Amino acid sequence: MTDDRDTGLPSLREVIAQHGLDAKKSLGQNFLLDLNLTGRIARAAGPLKGITVVEVGPGPGGLTRALLAEGAEHVVAVERDKRCLPALEDISAAYPGRLTIIEGDALETDMRSLVAGRAKIVANLPYNIATPLLIGWLQTEPWPPWYESLTLMFQKEVAERIVAPPGGKSYGRLGVLAQWRTRPRMLFDIDRRAFTPPPAITSTVVELVPLPKPAAPADPRCLELVVASAFGQRRKMLRAALKTLVPDPLPLLQSAGIDPTTRAEQLSVAQFCLLAEAYRMRPRD
Repeated sequence: MTDDRDTGLPSLREVIAQHGLDAKKSLGQNFLLDLNLTGRIARAAGPLKGITVVEVGPGPGGLTRALLAEGAEHVVAVERDKRCLPALEDISAAYPGRLTIIEGDALETDMRSLVAGRAKIVANLPYNIATPLLIGWLQTEPWPPWYESLTLMFQKEVAERIVAPPGGKSYGRLGVLAQWRTRPRMLFDIDRRAFTPPPAITSTVVELVPLPKPAAPADPRCLELVVASAFGQRRKMLRAALKTLVPDPLPLLQSAGIDPTTRAEQLSVAQFCLLAEAYRMRPRD
């Protein structure tokens, strides 16, 4: 594959110095400058030939370069920080016709409209918007979604919540929503010292592959409401925790065949789906 010596692009450290790209905490920025690591992330997304890759928060473009060098047919980079745009334009010039730069807030961007054909999402997500972005992608309708896979970097503790099985302290809202519609797995860690500036903790690359159909039938919005309520007071039994959702949770729990004394972390994804369906079908006043 092409590397930066072939394209004539300067090193990422030179780019940061040239454009004054000090990482902003307010934007959740931590720049990954090691091209060996960005290349590893790009390769983790699988073969990219014929694929359009959506990247969120490219910053100075380390991962962007790797995705293009690893053969992505096209990269659509969504970047909120205006300071990074000139650096991305330089990459676009080095890979003519293969990089589209979208200036804007990823949380407000309709990413489906940016691609046609086969697509994947690959990103070193800004930490402050990583979870809401993931939940939005998991709630995509219709399902299966417009993307073939998600290859995303999170803080390690968030990655552990995404893949956690029932019964443990890491199991919660994020794990239920992720495992309901995808097959998530942790791929590898990246040491905090690889970033500029170094974040407080280790980061982890996670792959989420959409299931052909969800693990069990449920309405996405109802499932999110039920799960948020159940884990909102996770130390309480469900008969008490779900009172933030409905005044009397007992009929819901009975309809779903769930013991009212159960706690949220004891329920499987399928049981949460039963509860969500019971909530959707509940009698209305």
